Amino acid sequence: MSDPIKTQQPWHTYSVETVLKDLGVDVHQGLSKAETQLRLAKYGPNELVEHGAKSPWRILLDQFKETMVVVLIVAAIISALLSDWKDAIAILAIVIVNAILGFVQEYRAEKAMQALKKMAAPIVRVRRDGQVIEIEAHELVPGDIILLEAGSAVPADARLVESASLRVSEASLTGESHAVDKNIETLEGDELPLGDRHNLVYMGTAATYGRGTGVVVETGMRTQLGRIAELIQSVSGEQTPLQKRMSQLGRSLALASLGIVAIVFAMGLLRGEDISEMFITSIAMAVAAIPEGLPAVVTISLALGAQRMLRRQALIRKLPAVETLGSVTTICSDKTGTLTENRMTVTILDVLGETQQVDAMLEKGLPVLDAEYRPSESPPIRSLGFLLKAAALVNDAILQQAPEADDCCRAIGDPTEGALLIAAAKTGLWKSELDQRWPRVAEIPFTSERKLMTTVHQVNISLDDPSEVPWRAKPYVAFCKGAVDEMLSITSHVWAGDQAVPLDDDLRDRILTANNNLAQGGQRVLGVAFRPLGALPAKVDEATLETQMTFIGLPGMIDPPRSEVKSAVSTCQTAGIRPVMITGDHPLTALRIAKDLGIAPEGGRIITGQQLSQMSVEELESVVEDVSVYARVSPEHKLKIVGAFQKRGHIVAMTGDGVNDAPALRRSDIGVAMGITGTDVSKEAADMVLLDDNFATIVRAVSEGRTIYDNIRKFIRYTMTSNVGEIMVMLLAPFFGLPLPLTALQILWVNLVTDGLPGLALGVEPAEKNSMQRPPHPPNESIFARGLGFDILWVGPFMGLVSLGVGLWGYLNGNPYWTTMVFTTLTLAQMGNALAIRSDRYSLFSIGFLSNKPMLGAVLLTFLFQMLITYWPPAQALFGTQPLPLPELLISLAASTLVFWAVELEKWIKRRSKA
Repeated sequence: MSDPIKTQQPWHTYSVETVLKDLGVDVHQGLSKAETQLRLAKYGPNELVEHGAKSPWRILLDQFKETMVVVLIVAAIISALLSDWKDAIAILAIVIVNAILGFVQEYRAEKAMQALKKMAAPIVRVRRDGQVIEIEAHELVPGDIILLEAGSAVPADARLVESASLRVSEASLTGESHAVDKNIETLEGDELPLGDRHNLVYMGTAATYGRGTGVVVETGMRTQLGRIAELIQSVSGEQTPLQKRMSQLGRSLALASLGIVAIVFAMGLLRGEDISEMFITSIAMAVAAIPEGLPAVVTISLALGAQRMLRRQALIRKLPAVETLGSVTTICSDKTGTLTENRMTVTILDVLGETQQVDAMLEKGLPVLDAEYRPSESPPIRSLGFLLKAAALVNDAILQQAPEADDCCRAIGDPTEGALLIAAAKTGLWKSELDQRWPRVAEIPFTSERKLMTTVHQVNISLDDPSEVPWRAKPYVAFCKGAVDEMLSITSHVWAGDQAVPLDDDLRDRILTANNNLAQGGQRVLGVAFRPLGALPAKVDEATLETQMTFIGLPGMIDPPRSEVKSAVSTCQTAGIRPVMITGDHPLTALRIAKDLGIAPEGGRIITGQQLSQMSVEELESVVEDVSVYARVSPEHKLKIVGAFQKRGHIVAMTGDGVNDAPALRRSDIGVAMGITGTDVSKEAADMVLLDDNFATIVRAVSEGRTIYDNIRKFIRYTMTSNVGEIMVMLLAPFFGLPLPLTALQILWVNLVTDGLPGLALGVEPAEKNSMQRPPHPPNESIFARGLGFDILWVGPFMGLVSLGVGLWGYLNGNPYWTTMVFTTLTLAQMGNALAIRSDRYSLFSIGFLSNKPMLGAVLLTFLFQMLITYWPPAQALFGTQPLPLPELLISLAASTLVFWAVELEKWIKRRSKA
């Protein structure tokens, strides 16, 4: 026997006999107990192996390694040394909260493997020593003979040796929206996609119909599910763009703080200041340079954004994902259920080569097609009614009326059969009523070999003129549906609306042409036929019934696009985000849906999994910008595609609902799982879960993400310009011949108050008017890009000079209140700055003072606090302030507004230059 664990054979290309011989097993006897023990010892248990998992302690410690966090911890220690316990406690509280949030998010991500393990079937029926017994799935070994039936979970990868109408749902692995018919035929092509390997079944899938017998060929980590487990564990989590930018900012601030300490301390010594006083002052300046409120603002902004997204049907599992969405440049979306309704729907009916769109047919007011035809109806329309009636009768699905829903009903059973029943019901042909008029008396079930299903019905209606519809003159009728090619092989006539005409070459060509056209349009096509019977045959089998049939027509069906997705795709493209379809479904179906939604242009290129397997990473990178549809892809292919986009500099959002999507969900910058159809594995691997499985929800979340990132940048602009203003006051005062105008406590007060409430209010600023009419910002751009660094360089010094100017005027005029005037002007100037930078482009008077009520409240409250420490004697004693007379107060208030007007003037100039 060859070693399947080491060689992983292309089992689908081997015949049943070859597989059984290679694995050394008799299908009727199975393996012996002794042999299974040897193989279990050699190959190991049939279970997924978890390796490289992080311990909870390691995950917790990793939360304190970020540069910004280290800087904050140092700032807290320094604040404690300065006896500023309130500041120290506040900073440490922020650090601890951030660490807890990060720990929870990463620990939950580690659960993806645990969810994957749950997909292995715990109990399986297996043939050993000639007896059928039940064992636990982890005891399976290569060569075991397993028995499957409807409802069975597949416990390992197996080559089928027997299939009796077996159908298996492989949606979690391949993305196919309908169950796959399985057979035992030998296939060709080593690189055949998983969805086309119809003689294999895979661990983690489930049988939905029929029964089958298989020989286990792969177990444990060598199964397709095991390969996915390996991929999940090999994919390391990437830092989000915001985390990278915060790390960059943390490093910059750490260097700046050290520089400030050195400069202020040295200048003080040169001026002959007290060493201990200068040390405290320089340390206070260093703390002032650090925006300790930034982590709190970021966390609160992300948390509030997550709440808003939840109301929009998007559940955020990892807070940084909120902002990452705003940086997305490419959305790689699964097709089934995300772009489409995940519900097969009959869209086209074809009779005699004439096609009719179902929706258009209903809009025209097609009469209810009950038991009787109207002579006024043209033959094609009469055939359409007959086609729907026949498709509803030769059908095992069940309809449930749903008056509370938008649809007329819902189907239970095979999705294809359910689609036929719903199409018939929309024209008044309810299966329950049809079954009463034509009760089923016999049937030949569908088999994958025949690709046909036939039912026999008794005719329980009476007509005054039976010749009006010739087939009704017989007491029984047989209906048949199935593959068109197979149907034509048993057909002798074609129904022409009021009579059966012989099937000649011209009619055959018309039917085949219609079939090909529909299939090329991505439709799933069936043929439907009937045969009148004078009596019920003594033996009901295919040889007796499936002959001399009369062909009625072709229903074409597809999983239709969601109605709101097309506009969402358009919004994406307007916003500079490129939607890409990656699916395990058939290429023609994928391309049709992609074109309907505007994802793929006419003549757009499509790449299949088979082609991807033959492409190098470099070849894929060279074409990935030009391809919008990937079909019949495997988990490795999805990883390859996501990686190619990332190497081209894209921030990639990847959607998925199946086990096969989990590795790519983890590899992508933002993994998006489906909440309704998604597996536990995909949800655990994702950053966000769509509660409505809707692509349009992703687009709404992207808009929210952009707003959050814009607001974080506004806070950084605000706090950094303010901090630079404080530093400039202290650095430049000696050059103007002034003593140090602010005490260490006053510096910390300005820093704490101005970074507090106004900063948090900026975190809830409404979206900019043009947030989804511009392309995403470059993923690798600096946090200081797009004018933020420039604003820090001019607004901060301007604020400092204005405050110093007020102080210099007072100092030169011998005004004893000059230090309090500097203190007040600097604090209130930052409030004007906060109001002005609420929008990067539009004037405050345009967006309105009341459009962000928390900001208005924060500014007023900060003003009251400043007045309190200026005029309340106990606060005066603590902060070293003096009560300002009215003229000095008015001068400080007027001077503080200069920063507001300067920023508004800059925005006016920007608007004029781009007009």
